[in-house]
Amino acid sequence: MNFLDVDDLTTGELAAVLDRAAAIKADYRETGASDLLDGQTLGMIFEKPSTRTRVSFETGMTQLGGHAVFLGPDDIGLHGREPVKDIARALGRYVDFVMARVYDHADVVELGEYAEVPVINALTDDAHPCQTLADLLTIREHFDDPTVAWVGDGNNVCQSFVLGAAMSGLDLAVATPEGYGVDEGVLKRADGLGAAPATTTDPEAAIADADVVYTDVWVSMGQEDERAEKLAAFEGFQVTPERLGDRALMHCLPAHRGEEVTDAVIESDNAIVWDQAENRLHAQKGLLAWLAEQE
Repeated sequence: MNFLDVDDLTTGELAAVLDRAAAIKADYRETGASDLLDGQTLGMIFEKPSTRTRVSFETGMTQLGGHAVFLGPDDIGLHGREPVKDIARALGRYVDFVMARVYDHADVVELGEYAEVPVINALTDDAHPCQTLADLLTIREHFDDPTVAWVGDGNNVCQSFVLGAAMSGLDLAVATPEGYGVDEGVLKRADGLGAAPATTTDPEAAIADADVVYTDVWVSMGQEDERAEKLAAFEGFQVTPERLGDRALMHCLPAHRGEEVTDAVIESDNAIVWDQAENRLHAQKGLLAWLAEQE
């Protein structure tokens, strides 16, 4: 099966992946690397650069006894030398999993249709489900039943988190400027999975009862030409020490310090962003191990 967005899993499967991730994390800290994926290979397609995605997947495969192959834009240019479906068919004959970090969500859908091995969405413009796995694992480690507020852009990270929150029974409120909200289709999917989040254009209203405040960059990779427009639209949405109070801070990173969040907030004891970053490694190991067991 493929993992192109969080709700490709059932609620029970999502819980099983997170349980697997937690167990693998605990085992690794106790005993070190394992042989769960001995002899298996992950092909990693990158259209967008990344620090956390490449290092966490490549390290994760090594720690599970497997191997990862990096395929950058110069190695495997999508829509270049050959169609996406032909790339998928060839890779599926070589590797045991395909991971893709690309712009167009339709590309991971096409890879998943033709690869004949599990395809993992490591980020598209529509979704970032691997980040949501790390987010949910981090929340489980720090809280029993928190209320979460998303403050900022209703972007790909937010949209996957909305789905994961619904599947996990999290109480979520989303505050975005007018015109930058979560896609209506995603909200409908969330409603069918459990409950759609409360939505507002007032960050103070979203934060009022929250235990956790989650934010992300306002200007994502590839949106640089919208920078001036977005900075103006998001005025008043910055997470400051005064706004955060004694709540925990989550951020998927990288952070644009001085824009969506202040340096003081990121550096405070309230920030659990480095646990999130570490849990990309463990959550993805849990996902890879779980997917291998389904084949």
